[in-house]
Amino acid sequence: MKKLFTFLLTLTFFGNAFPQTDIKVNKDRLNSTLKTLSTYGKNEAGGSDRVAFSKYDIEARKYVKELMTKAGLEVSTDFAGNLIGKKAGSNPNLKPIAFGSHIDEVPNGGDYDGPVGSMSAIEVVQTLTENNQITQHPLEVIIFTNEEGGVVGSRALAGQLTKEALQVKSSSGLTQFEGIKAVGGNPDRIAELKRNSGDVAAFLELHIEQGGNLDREGIDIGVVEGIVAIEWYEFTFKGFANHAGTTPMNMRKDPMLPAAKLILAVNEIVNSFEGAQVATVGKVDVFPGAGNVIPGEVKVNVEIRDLSSEKIQMVYQKIEERAKKLAAESNTELSINHIEVASKPALANPEIQKIIENSAKSLGLSSTYLPSGAGHDAQEMARFAPIGMIFIPSKDGISHSPQEFSTPEDIANGANVLLQSILSIDKQLK
Repeated sequence: MKKLFTFLLTLTFFGNAFPQTDIKVNKDRLNSTLKTLSTYGKNEAGGSDRVAFSKYDIEARKYVKELMTKAGLEVSTDFAGNLIGKKAGSNPNLKPIAFGSHIDEVPNGGDYDGPVGSMSAIEVVQTLTENNQITQHPLEVIIFTNEEGGVVGSRALAGQLTKEALQVKSSSGLTQFEGIKAVGGNPDRIAELKRNSGDVAAFLELHIEQGGNLDREGIDIGVVEGIVAIEWYEFTFKGFANHAGTTPMNMRKDPMLPAAKLILAVNEIVNSFEGAQVATVGKVDVFPGAGNVIPGEVKVNVEIRDLSSEKIQMVYQKIEERAKKLAAESNTELSINHIEVASKPALANPEIQKIIENSAKSLGLSSTYLPSGAGHDAQEMARFAPIGMIFIPSKDGISHSPQEFSTPEDIANGANVLLQSILSIDKQLK
């Protein structure tokens, strides 16, 4: 299979074996559906309160289901609450090409993170239907449940949604279990959803770029190389809590000093490596936390992200070495807790990356390769299917904010690249 794919790609590069169709999505209709979707949960501050499982989410799902049905999809809600829209292909023996995103938002979020990919997926099918285009592969549009609250719907499809995870409270106040029931799923049968390698021919997700690279460089399309791994570590410095006014400076065991130096060191160390890796200290806990008490304990949470787990480990080892040195110099005790593997890296399929790049080129659009520093449903789908992701510019790289914005032109560009990529995959992958 891989040899066939490589051969066909070679033909594409040198002989243009599979010229793409000239059909394009309806830009005005696409942006109109996005605007209508944004009204579900719009608050007075201009943000979106359409968190998963809220009344706004439930109302919006009805609207989205109507759009999917109108586009010619057979729509159902699976046991995890995912909206699944299916369209038959001309060859019933082929596995489906799946694509989609999510419509839930963070509290007071924006109108584009998730909805761009979701509405574009529906628009792609609507465009194919109107132009009497029938793909060989079946098509499957997936609107995932509660992406913002832990990629819940895609984790269910990957067989990664545990009973413990179902008891976690969502932003709506409902547990995942309760929320899934509220949107028409059946959490008692989640395990039945697990898909295996080979069940899906390919999965594509269109999304706004949340790092600002495309907007800053004036590039139309981002070809995502992969979605980064995320690792969390907790560094705890223990000293001795004492009176802030009566304890001489040279007699203190103040854990705040090594903690503060470690925060600076994290930035220094991560920048000492070549590449796009990032590390962040986003949380510091001080005990007992009083202004007139020398702290007895300080916890520093460090998050490291990169496409390579090996690179993350290299960065962490340098941070660990520095932390131990700082603890020794300050006469404090150090303990380190690797909290959990927040997520593993998910690399995009190289052949699909090339297809996305060629699709952008055929449309006269500029493109660049880049990693995704944020998690997406595609990350879970990569556990059992080859994936590709398409980024479009987000103004100033803003996301998870009422100020989030992508132009109608950029949105249509992304949808057209999605459309052409699906058509190319359909022709090239047997």
